[in-house]
Formats: sequence, C-alpha cells, structure tokens
Amino acid sequence: MIKPHCFLTFLALFFFSGAFAQKATVTVEIDPTVTFQTIEGFGASDAWTCQFAGLWPEEKRSKMADLLFSTQLTKAGQPLGIGLNMWRFSIGAGSAAQGKASDIGDEWRRQYAFLQPDGSYDWNAMPGQTWFLKAAKTRGVNQFIGFVNSPHVLFTKNGKAYSSDGNCNLNFDKLPEFSADLVATINGLKKITGITLDYVSPANEPQWKWNEHKQEGCPYNNTELARLYKGVNDAFAKNQIKTKIQIGEAGQLDYLYDNGNEVKGNQVFQFFNTASPNYVGNLSNIDHSISGHSYFTTSPEQKFIDTRTKTAQAVAQVKGLRYWMSEYCVLGDDVLKGEKRDLGMVTALFIARLIHHDLVISNATSWQWWLGVSTGDYKDGLVYIDRNKTDGEVYDSKMLWALGNYSRFIKEGSKRLQVKVSDEKATPLYVSAYLQDKKLVTVVVNTSDHDVDLDLEVKGQQLQKTVQTYVTSAEYSLAPYKQYKNTKKIHIPAKSVTTVLSN
Repeated sequence: MIKPHCFLTFLALFFFSGAFAQKATVTVEIDPTVTFQTIEGFGASDAWTCQFAGLWPEEKRSKMADLLFSTQLTKAGQPLGIGLNMWRFSIGAGSAAQGKASDIGDEWRRQYAFLQPDGSYDWNAMPGQTWFLKAAKTRGVNQFIGFVNSPHVLFTKNGKAYSSDGNCNLNFDKLPEFSADLVATINGLKKITGITLDYVSPANEPQWKWNEHKQEGCPYNNTELARLYKGVNDAFAKNQIKTKIQIGEAGQLDYLYDNGNEVKGNQVFQFFNTASPNYVGNLSNIDHSISGHSYFTTSPEQKFIDTRTKTAQAVAQVKGLRYWMSEYCVLGDDVLKGEKRDLGMVTALFIARLIHHDLVISNATSWQWWLGVSTGDYKDGLVYIDRNKTDGEVYDSKMLWALGNYSRFIKEGSKRLQVKVSDEKATPLYVSAYLQDKKLVTVVVNTSDHDVDLDLEVKGQQLQKTVQTYVTSAEYSLAPYKQYKNTKKIHIPAKSVTTVLSN
C-alpha cells in the first residue's frame, strides 16, 4: 500500500517525467538590423571516390549527384538533395598512372591527372570526375574550386606524389612548369566541360609532413607557399586567366592565427599583412579570402569555442578579408567514439552544431565538407557507396541531410543576422538566422532529448505570415514537417535539425 505523502511524490514524478513534462518554450529574437558575414555557399569534394563513382551506371551516379546538388522537390514537397552550390575538383598529381610504383598502396587514393608521364595531355584521363563536374553544373552548382594536394610527379623532387622526408617536395626549378600545368588544366576543363574554375587552391594542408605515402600530399612552410602563390599568380596574369587563387587551406584553424609558429602558422598575418615578408595580398589573382580546416579543434567545448573566436578575430584584422571553412570530416574527436561510419543522427547532430559554430563564431562565409562520396568505414562522406569500381548500392546519411538544413535553404548572398535565445544555458539549442530578399531562414539544432516550442520574434516587424519547417531527425530526412500561420509555438523535435522558412 502506498502512503499518502508517498503517493503525492509518485504523482509528481509521474507527471514531470519525459512523457508528461510540458515542452519548454524558448523565445528567439532576431534583429535584421544587425548583420554579419555574407554567405557564399556550401560545398564538398570529389576527391578519390568520384573517379570511379562517376563511371557507375547512369541511374546510380545520377542518384549520387541528385543527393548532393539537386534543388528539386518531389510531388510531396520532399527535397531530392541538399543543393550544394560549390564543388571541389581534385587536380591529381598523376600517382594513378604510376600504379604500385607510386608507393600509395590504396588505389582509391591515387589520383589521375590530365598531364601524362610523357608530358602530353589526355583530356579523357579523368572521365569520372569530369562527369561529376558536368552533373553538378546541370543541377545548379555555380562555384567550382580546383585544389592540388601534390604537384604533379613530373615537378616533384622525388618523382612521387608524397614527401620522402617530410619537407617540401616541389622542385622550385620547375615552378613555371607547375604553374603552366594549372593554366592548361583550367583551359582544358573549360574546353571539355564548359566549366571555368572560379578558384584554384595550389596547396592543401601544408603544415603536415605528408611522408606516410597513404595519399597525395606536399608540405610547405610559409615562405615556400608565398613563392608558390607568386609563381602561379604570374602564370595566371601572363595567360589572362581570371580564376582566383584561394590560399591557406590550413590543416587546423589555429595555424591561421598562431603567433607561436611563424614558419607554418599565423597565416592571416603572413599572407595578408603588408609588414610580412610573405605578403601576397596585393597580387592580381589572389582571392581576398583565407581558408582553414576544422579538424582536431572540436573538443573539449572551450577549445571548440576559443579556436573559432580567435580565427574570427585574426581575419577581422584585415579589412574585407573573408574566411572559408574549406574542409572537414570527423577525425579524432573525443566526443564521438571511434571513426567508423555512422549513417544516423549521433554524428549528424555533432556536424550540425559544428556548422553552427563555424558560421556563428568564426564567421565563415563558406562551409565545405571533405568527401562528397565515400566508400570508407569512416565518418568522412555525405553519400556512401559500395567499394566497387563499376556498380553497387548508394546510401544517404543523416550527415548529408543535416548539412542540407543549411545548404538547401541558405542561398548565396544571404546575410547572417543577430540572434538572441532566451534561457540559452537551460535549453541546449543552437540557433542561427539568415536573410535574403526578405526571406528569413532560421536553423535550429536541438541536441537535447526533449521537444521544444519556439517563439520566433523578428525585432521591429510583425509576425511572419507563412512558416514552413523542414526536419532532419531519426525519423525524417530534410522532410517538410509542419506549416504555421505565424512564428509562435513552432515545434522543434528532440535530437533534430530544423529549418524554419518564414516570409
């Protein structure tokens, strides 16, 4: 028998348990008069896998392309894809042509190149990657970036696409040839695909040694990078190439601002401050942006925030400089146990929060994932496929759709707005808002186990008239969720990423 006072205690616990507890109501105030960066877009890379995936049967490869690039809807209003507007094209170093002699054991990580070992060009040498380029363009992608992991093996010191000793592997006597190859590649791609690369990134993660010959890569110090950038710029200017040179690609964000590492770090100052001997900011084709990768800076939480705060502060020191977060997948993070593939919401929520912090704290104008298509048992892909060169199954992931809560709706040219969240510490919501052409896009990441009601207020404006939400959760994949007549009591499910469209 339950005693009276015990019974009352039991009732209290029962009614305030998860099933019966009232949903929290959180007020979000958006101030459209306070704006931050202008968003340029969201992207991913074709590296490695697309050289084979682009040769799969038409139906399968088109499904991959639709998932990544499509802005179309089904009759039920379900997005076919996440609408990326940026695509990174890997300009290979020719290790694939070397085969086993490349010393790169995994053939999926060797890269083809248009430039052949005899110095001639074969514009049919990369059919898988060029198929994805054209597929991206036909689905609306309008920004293309060519990136170089290693100079072509014809221009390296050791004739390989990796460093033997952990030092720069580019033979600088052949810098003019390296630069001429980039010019030829830009012109060749235009001829065979109709696409002009908007940007070329000549070096990637230069801080790493790249001596384990697991993939193509080349280290550089800042002085070597400045020399590289100047050589490429000279070739572009001489040949009237309009493609911009995108610099940085720091392997960790702290290399963008770390004053304790002048040799390979502090890159914002090194390349964009006139007092630096490595200043290149005045060169004709240098893009006024700098890029970094979000690896190894996401835990613990204070490091997560501090690193991005310092990145924003460093970039703000140079007038008009833009910051790109140009590569990320999950590597060595303490929050996520193991690096195995996860198609579900655990990693998706982590990624959505990371995107939020990169956009809101470090003011990234562009956010780009690593592999658009992956075969690996890693958290490195948006779309996954079987490890088969000719055919197999295609798998979407919740990481794909969580990125889509941003990329599908935050259009190029959108301005990020100031957001204030009531009870921010009590309710773990990550809210950001963006405005373009009077259309308001609000993205809400709810990492908690509880549903939330959102009261969305726009300072100085009446309630928005029409509201549509799109939800990514264990149950939904960027699905049209609910419609509202105003922005009061918008339902945000537990453990979800929700996009609120209002106008």
